[in-house]
Amino acid sequence: MKTTIVLLAMLATAWNASAQFGPAGPQSRIETKTMHSKTLDADRDYNIFLPMSYETDTQKKYPILYLLHGMMDTNMGWTVRGHLKDVMDQLTASGEACEMIIVTPNAGGNVYEGAWNGYFDMPGWKYGTFFFTEFLPYIESNYRVIGDKQHRAVAGLSMGGGGATRYGQLHTELFSSVYAMSALMNIPDEGAAPAQSPGDKMAILTQSVKENNCIKHVEEADEARKQQLRSVHWFIDCGDDDFLLDRNIEFTQAMRKAGIPCQFRVRDGGHTFEYWHSALYTCLPFVSRNFGK
Repeated sequence: MKTTIVLLAMLATAWNASAQFGPAGPQSRIETKTMHSKTLDADRDYNIFLPMSYETDTQKKYPILYLLHGMMDTNMGWTVRGHLKDVMDQLTASGEACEMIIVTPNAGGNVYEGAWNGYFDMPGWKYGTFFFTEFLPYIESNYRVIGDKQHRAVAGLSMGGGGATRYGQLHTELFSSVYAMSALMNIPDEGAAPAQSPGDKMAILTQSVKENNCIKHVEEADEARKQQLRSVHWFIDCGDDDFLLDRNIEFTQAMRKAGIPCQFRVRDGGHTFEYWHSALYTCLPFVSRNFGK
């Protein structure tokens, strides 16, 4: 009887561990959470990737990557279509990427159904202010983040690639590296969406991108700004069939002319999630190598 009781206790313990950690032990996970923004007067969702050791090593703090989605997408894009967890698990298992926290905020939705899009301050939607005064402090005070420049990075695709680049430009003191995929660096006048009404969110977004021209920021940089930009590790990644390739080339040329180191890759592909999913295999090791530098 005593042997039976001990066996049952062992089985119960094993079941509890399996329920908590899965059959193979502790697992990484992605959670969808919500916070309220006073700046935006709205609730904003975000997805957060927590590494395998997050629950078991409760004293450990982690570097963090802010991973931005594209236009019309939401915080779910990198999780569902980018398969972020699968890629991150593979790269940490192989040692190509370090354990880190990865956060995707929600800066989008269907603009034609009235959702705001964009990572910058614009009339009626001060998203940039929200990100730096509310979102980043909220994340880094509620999760075990190291919380310094050397252990913080930002990356993104398309609209989020332009957002990541601009965030890195305006806040060189915050980010160790920037990885921009198919980035919306600027919208030339001939490509701008004409305003249809005072509340036309697509036209407002277009204007905000023009006002936050990443290329001009480099072209007009004085030596002090150039030195600040050199404190960040830059990587530009764009497909050879991408309609934004010329803007990414122009940005890279401006960086070269200014003497600011910047890696540039043109790979086979277009403006697709297949391309951005594959880019994660370069992005995550890149930011890992630059954490702590």
